[in-house]
Amino acid sequence: MLFSASHHATLHALADTFIPGVPGRPQQSAFWARSGAEGIDVGKIAEVLGAQPVGAQQEFMKLLGLLENPMLGLTWFGPPKPFVRLDTGQRQQMLRSWAQSNVPQLRKGFHALRKLTVFLYYGSSTAELGNGAWADIGYPGPLPTAVVDTPKPIRTLQPAATTTYDCDVLVIGSGAGGGVIAGELAAAGHDVLVIEKGPYCHGCDFTQREVDMMGKLYDGKGALSTQDGGVALLAGSCLGGGTTVNWAGAFRTPDYVLQEWAREHQVPHFASLEFKRSLDAVSRALSVNMDYTRHNGQNQALWDGSTRLGQEVKLIPRNEKGLTGSDEHFQGLGYSTMGDRYGIKQGTLNTYLLQAFEHGARILADTNVERVTVQAGVATGAEAVHTTATGQQVRITVRAKRVVVAGGAIQTPALLLRSGLRHPHIGQHLHLHPTVAVSGLYPNRVDAWHGPSMSVVNDCFTMLNGTNFGAKLETPPAHAGLMAMVLPWLSGEQHKQMMLEAAHLGSFIVLTRDRDGGRVRIDKHGAPLIDYVLSDFDRASMLQGVRAAAEIHVAAGASKVYLPHGSLPTLLATNGVVQNPELLDQLPYLGWKPNQFSLYSAHQMSTCRMGGDAATHPVAPNGETYEVKNLFVADGSAFPACSGVNPMLTIMALAHYTAQSIKAASAAVVSSSSRPAAVTS
Repeated sequence: MLFSASHHATLHALADTFIPGVPGRPQQSAFWARSGAEGIDVGKIAEVLGAQPVGAQQEFMKLLGLLENPMLGLTWFGPPKPFVRLDTGQRQQMLRSWAQSNVPQLRKGFHALRKLTVFLYYGSSTAELGNGAWADIGYPGPLPTAVVDTPKPIRTLQPAATTTYDCDVLVIGSGAGGGVIAGELAAAGHDVLVIEKGPYCHGCDFTQREVDMMGKLYDGKGALSTQDGGVALLAGSCLGGGTTVNWAGAFRTPDYVLQEWAREHQVPHFASLEFKRSLDAVSRALSVNMDYTRHNGQNQALWDGSTRLGQEVKLIPRNEKGLTGSDEHFQGLGYSTMGDRYGIKQGTLNTYLLQAFEHGARILADTNVERVTVQAGVATGAEAVHTTATGQQVRITVRAKRVVVAGGAIQTPALLLRSGLRHPHIGQHLHLHPTVAVSGLYPNRVDAWHGPSMSVVNDCFTMLNGTNFGAKLETPPAHAGLMAMVLPWLSGEQHKQMMLEAAHLGSFIVLTRDRDGGRVRIDKHGAPLIDYVLSDFDRASMLQGVRAAAEIHVAAGASKVYLPHGSLPTLLATNGVVQNPELLDQLPYLGWKPNQFSLYSAHQMSTCRMGGDAATHPVAPNGETYEVKNLFVADGSAFPACSGVNPMLTIMALAHYTAQSIKAASAAVVSSSSRPAAVTS
């Protein structure tokens, strides 16, 4: 995507408004004087937009056109001038007007511009110059410790021209689902081909530079969102998928969730001993343990505040190996959402995919599958496009006896729909674990960017009001760009002041088990379109979690608590006592429409849900689609409903269980074909 000179001028003016230069401040004078346009590469905005669906790109260009039009004044009752001709005060007033507007499109436009601008300003860096804002906010950036540039243990295919591959099993996606399927079937002697849309990164490829890694390792370059912009979605798109970029929490599926799935969706194996054995097997493969010895500041605050309130907190099992208590390992864990350059995190990249490769599986990265091929109701392979290291695109055809789709709950239904499947529930029932962040300002440094992103969990609010629905309280990764994007913006100076507090901020996330879902469709180009609005029921669960998180911050010693709303309601506390508790009572009465608050999702589920009723579930209990034979789904999209916990281990166990079904079916076919033909006379 190319921007015109006028687009550049508008984007620079926006950057200087969201991050204004404020000269004459006696402290951190360079930080205050530096403006947004000095720290943002407009080319990065173009790269992010280029990774979005065509409709989203066109919408953004219309937004820029509006900002360049004198009719802009009608959107905020301002003077008839384009944005670049407004003075500084008018520009801020216009943006605040959009943020508070009753017109959904204006709120969406404000947040799209805000998120892109502040993330790129605080998250961008170069190896030579770093980032001009980091020293003042206390953020260290990438760790200086040298890492040996070891050879990549997996050798991926590198086709340079149109190529056809034949295999027993084609696995589309390499994350928690696809990686396990590939490892299990390759080890059992199947000829496996794995196709991954994203790149293969290893060791030094994980630079710990936030903007670069988000752009390289995440779907949509980290800017994936719902159509209304109300929910930002983080989904891994690299070899290893979500297991390469997640927070290393290895939660077992709660028994009450497994029993609910077995009972309500007619999938009895979820409550069986066999499924528990699959959970055990993947836990062993990932070296899941609780042997780590140190919490970072915000995890310690969650522990301390919860226990002071008499609430139970637990250690989180983590999939790590070779971890020591050294400062190097402790600090390095904080960057693992940008890929683990030390090899400590045991995702599929270091376990099942490596096992698959060592047993002969072929792995093809940087390849987008356009459709699964189907003949007479049976899956026969796929058609794809591979992008070479030089940017050349080459056609790939795969002929396979079985196809396993494991692209995640956004891309899997999109692929099935592009491939001609028409089950009415494909893409429906989208669950997101809608998540908000509640941040506390502490007198001591928290340095939330170091240490394990999540090591402590409070589960006291997971089953509210006699239901199986509620919220978990955990902690998120916290780096400069992501922190800037999450913190509300009321003015440029207010936001800069909050960023100066970065080293003293600790955040808890309220991860809601949503009862009511959204959907995934495709546009005319086959790209996924995501619709999701938080329901009243799920918002009530979320707000109970927000209140609990705020009270825990105060009990842990926070002097201020920033509540997750665009109007920035702020609790004040002294010696563990809230000074303005009425704010908590008023929370339900604030506006909670899309883009009136920041809502996030790192977990997407249930869009191709598994169940015993073929009319309402696209996937059978053995993982095979009802509509097409020899076509399987093995990722979070197959969950019958929301898992209620970080889903990695559940996805892996489901893929492990599905792999055993495929092995058994293959063995039965081989056994049948090896029998002597009947002799007739």
